[in-house]
Parts: sequence; structure tokens; C-alpha cells
Amino acid sequence: MSADTLDSWFRTFREIDNMLVVHVDLTPDEGREAYALTWLDEEEQARRRRYRYDRPRREFTLCRAALRSILCRRLGCGNERLAFGAFEHGKPFALVDGVAAPVSFNVSHSGKHGLVALAPRGRLGVDVEERVDRLDLDGISEFVFGPDEQADFASARGREKFHLFFTLWTLKEALIKALGTGFSLDPARFEIPSSMRHGAREDTFRFPHMPNVGWRLENLGNEDFAAAIAYEPDQALIRGESEAAR
Repeated sequence: MSADTLDSWFRTFREIDNMLVVHVDLTPDEGREAYALTWLDEEEQARRRRYRYDRPRREFTLCRAALRSILCRRLGCGNERLAFGAFEHGKPFALVDGVAAPVSFNVSHSGKHGLVALAPRGRLGVDVEERVDRLDLDGISEFVFGPDEQADFASARGREKFHLFFTLWTLKEALIKALGTGFSLDPARFEIPSSMRHGAREDTFRFPHMPNVGWRLENLGNEDFAAAIAYEPDQALIRGESEAAR
């Protein structure tokens, strides 16, 4: 199977400033999954074998192969030179010949959809969720939404409420993943900007405990899935633009 076959299941989804967001098609396909497996190193193949069920095994294999291919192109290296380390809370980073590479990335998958986000620097997080009916959205919202978010959610009706839940959830998840602390940060402790709760596609966000850091937050959702990205802009570039405007 050729490299063109590999490319056939991941394609550019969005380009935002200097970032790239790639969509990964996770529908079952034995041929391309077998080809994707050849991209994984021994440690990754062992991790793959630990998955008991086909779906998570497929999601891991296809997303990791896509990530490796994208990183090799971005970094100009062969797959055999690429490896991964992990920060304190488990967020991975790329290594080329054992040296940390100048790239940030994050991966998310849900159902038939995966997203891979890359940037040359700065923290970023991406999340994708297939919108599936849940038994108790109201109950879940009490644990993950702040007071104003709960009020907006309670006032929404029908499909609007359904979509609002997944919009808020992916925006919060993207922010938590960008910060890199996992769910040690209670999602109910911070709220999505009001503008985005009422339809805006992007805004700036600041964590209450980190008011000096502004994060760019964008709703990437479409008819097929809910999705969001959060990233830390290049502060040097921001300072340069600010000085030029004086």
C-alpha cells in the first residue's frame, strides 16, 4: 500500500494563523489500519495491543500514524528518528534524535473523527466530540458548567440545548488540554466567554488563576461533530504588534 493511501484518511481541516488542524477519518478499514501500523514503533505497538476492543485500537493506530506522518513532514525527519516523551501530567511532546523538537501538537478523537493540531510553539489543545444523545445532560452540566453557563444551558431548548452542551464541553476540554494539567483542574471553576455561549466562533479567554495569559479560543464545530481549539499566542509577536501600533 502506498503513502498516498495513508494520506487518504487525513486531510487539512483548518489553517489558523501559523497552526494546522488536520482531520483524521477513523471509519474501519483493515487495509489502511494495517499500513498505519507500520508507522508505529515497538512501544506504540505494545500499547496498541493493550487495548481490548477494536474501536480504541483503531483510533489509536490511525491517529498516531497520522501524527507521525505530519510531524515527519513538518520537522523534515524520517519516522525512525521520531519519538515521544511526556510532561508531568502525561501530555506528549516530540523528540527527534532524542532532542525535543520545535513543535507543539495535540490530538483528539471521537467516533469516526480525529483531529490533530500543530503549531511551531506555545501550548495548545484540541477536542472533538461526536454529538450523541446522553441520558442526563442536565445532570452532567451541574458538575462541569459554572453558574452563568448553567443558566444559559437551562434556558436553551431542544436541539439548541443539545448543541450548546457539546459546544461548551469541547471548548472547556480544549482549554484544559492546552493548559496540560488534566482534570486536576475542575471544569466548573472557569466559564467560557459569554460571546461564545451565544454564538461567537472565537474569543480570548483567561483562566481565573492565570489572568496574565490570554488564550485564543475557537469553536471548530460543524454539522458532523463538535470541536474546539485553544492556543497560547506567540507573546513576542503580540508585543511586536502592540509596539508597532503605538
